[in-house]
Amino acid sequence: MRTPIQPILASLSLSAALLCGAAWANTPTAAAKAATAATATPAATATLGAPASAASTGANSTAPSSEALDNPYGLGALWAQGDAVAKITLLILVLMSVGSWYVIFTKFAEQSRMRQHGKAAQGDFWAAASLRQAVDGLDPASPYRFITEKGLESAHRHEGLLSNVDFNTWVSMSLQRALGTVQSRLQDSLAVLATVGSTAPFVGLFGTVWGIYHALVKIGISGQASIDKVASPVGEALIMTAIGLAVAVPAVLGYNWLVRRNKAVMEEVNAFAADLHAVLLSSVKK
Repeated sequence: MRTPIQPILASLSLSAALLCGAAWANTPTAAAKAATAATATPAATATLGAPASAASTGANSTAPSSEALDNPYGLGALWAQGDAVAKITLLILVLMSVGSWYVIFTKFAEQSRMRQHGKAAQGDFWAAASLRQAVDGLDPASPYRFITEKGLESAHRHEGLLSNVDFNTWVSMSLQRALGTVQSRLQDSLAVLATVGSTAPFVGLFGTVWGIYHALVKIGISGQASIDKVASPVGEALIMTAIGLAVAVPAVLGYNWLVRRNKAVMEEVNAFAADLHAVLLSSVKK
């Protein structure tokens, strides 16, 4: 009896198809693997991100200390980052400041010496037996001795054509010339203070304009008006303005103070010259 082959082959094919379908169903697909990986990634990232965040926190904790130590907008940065024009402007302001303080101290010392000479002249000068003896008792550097010698010289030179001039007028003219010389010496170098006081703010303003110019150039090159592009040149501009004012204010105050002291000193000198004029008129016989 012959066995039918076709029904057997059909049953075997059906069984193989069912087994393959079951195996395919139990095997994870690529999409499932991707989904599983995506689900596991946040957890792993969170686990691995904890040390990284701790490290970044530690780095941020040390960053302020390093920034506090290195100030990119101080005077050192101004000199290091400034160009030739900024450095020359800063040097000019420094020279102005040094010159003004030098004048203030030297003129104060000179005025103090003149007051000491005045006290010496008022103490012993009028008690001398003669004008010549009184002159010899004064300090050679004293302006009072200079005025007295000019008065004596004028009295002895009143001869020739000068004898046609009234003696009182001639002595007065000589003493006025001597007083003018003393006053001119007192006013020496005060013009430096006046010049510094009137020009230092404008020199600082020039540095300010130059710094703002660099700020605009950096903004134009970068295309962004960020604080790191603007802070350095604007800080440079503000420092220049502050330095200009710091140079000008002491110069102006020193000028006014020295002028007032000069006035007080010259009042004493004028009083001495008036007394000397009276002594010369009474002691010199014509």
